[in-house]
Amino acid sequence: MAAPTSSEVVYFASGEVLPIAEHRIEDGEVVLELRGGGEVRWDPALIARIELDRSPRRGPDSPVELESIVSEERSGRMLARPYGAQIQKAAQDHGVNSYLLHAVIEVESQYRATAESPKGAMGLMQLMPALAAEYAVHDPFDPPSNIDAGTRHLRTLIDRYGIADALAAYNAGEGSVRRFDGIPPFPETYNYVNRIMDLVDANQSD
Repeated sequence: MAAPTSSEVVYFASGEVLPIAEHRIEDGEVVLELRGGGEVRWDPALIARIELDRSPRRGPDSPVELESIVSEERSGRMLARPYGAQIQKAAQDHGVNSYLLHAVIEVESQYRATAESPKGAMGLMQLMPALAAEYAVHDPFDPPSNIDAGTRHLRTLIDRYGIADALAAYNAGEGSVRRFDGIPPFPETYNYVNRIMDLVDANQSD
C-alpha cells in the first residue's frame, strides 16, 4: 500500500514544522501519522497548532520540492525511532544535533531506558550518579529527564572540546581528554567515538 499523501502540517512550539498524513488524539497525546509511514506520539504542550496542508503542488522535477521531500522523510524517520519526540525536544532546547543524540543513545544503551552498567551508569544516556545529581535528575531511568540531562552535559562538553573530543570525554571522562590533549589512546574510547560518528554520517546521508 502506498504511503498516504501529506494532508496536514504540524507547527511545533519550538518553531519547527512537519508535514504529516493526519493526526489523532489518543490517551492524552497527539499521535502524528508520518508521510513515509509509521507514527509518533507527541506531548500536546509542544505543539502550537495543526493545519490542513494548503501548500501549492510543484512539479516532480522542482529542486525545492525534492529537497523538501528529503527533509520531511529524514524528519519522519528520526521521529519514528524510539523516544524520537523527547530526543528532538532536547536537541532543540540545547542546540545539539538530533542524529548525534540518537547515535549516543544507540551506543550507550541501545534505546533501553532501564539500562544500567556494572559501573552504575543509568538509563538511555547512561548517566553516572554524580552527573544525575549535578543536573538534579531525581529518576535517571525516566526517559525525558535522562535525555535532557545527558544532552545538557554533552552540550557543555562540545562547547569545551569540539564534537569528537566531547564524545571521548563523555565516554572516558574529561580528565582523560585533558591529560592526552584529545581522544585518549584507549581502544574502547576510539571505537566509541568512531562508531557514533559513523552512525551520524550514515543516518544524515541516507
